[in-house]
Amino acid sequence: MVGHFQEFEDEYLETLYEFHESDPGGLVKTGVLAKRLGVSPASATEMVQRLSKRGFVSYTPYKGVLLTAFGLEHGQRLKRRHRLAEVMLERIPFVGDAHATACRLEHAIDDDLEVALSKWLGHPETDPSGRPIPPAAGVVAERLASEAPNKERSASDLAQGEGGTIVAMRQSEALHDFGLAPGVRLERTSNGFTMNGSEVLLSNDLLAAVVVDVSA
Repeated sequence: MVGHFQEFEDEYLETLYEFHESDPGGLVKTGVLAKRLGVSPASATEMVQRLSKRGFVSYTPYKGVLLTAFGLEHGQRLKRRHRLAEVMLERIPFVGDAHATACRLEHAIDDDLEVALSKWLGHPETDPSGRPIPPAAGVVAERLASEAPNKERSASDLAQGEGGTIVAMRQSEALHDFGLAPGVRLERTSNGFTMNGSEVLLSNDLLAAVVVDVSA
């Protein structure tokens, strides 16, 4: 389990990654960081010094703080898992504060679950707000590459004449009612879709909940 203090450290690294997204390589003043996090400048400086000692950031007093390569990788991983969680919550669908819930979920997502979520969600590139989902890194990137992620996509993204075999789907009675299940082949035609060769009418909501392997 992740301790509360580590979660607090992670929040700093994730926030610094957000600054990196808008200004790669730019120094972030501790006062600006403190305002973004809603803490006192003294608290922000104390945490930045702690993160610097652990190799996550490079800190120059009176100038600012910058993520090291180690810190950048950590912040990117957290932000990726947070935004994957937001996509998942939208697909469920979830009624509540998706951002706050994703903040909690990101700490519970390990490498195995990140790989599973990436595949189940169809390797999304943006979150529900349109923000880019950072690419996978390290072991997760290697695992996704070995499993040919470019061959998997959401059924809603299939072009006319393109088809694939269902490999993952959001569990839903509606999906099963339509006969959608792993192993079933879907193909987009000029009139809609065929399922194992038979024409069917499927809504975009149902298609978005299905991931197909276009190589199969």
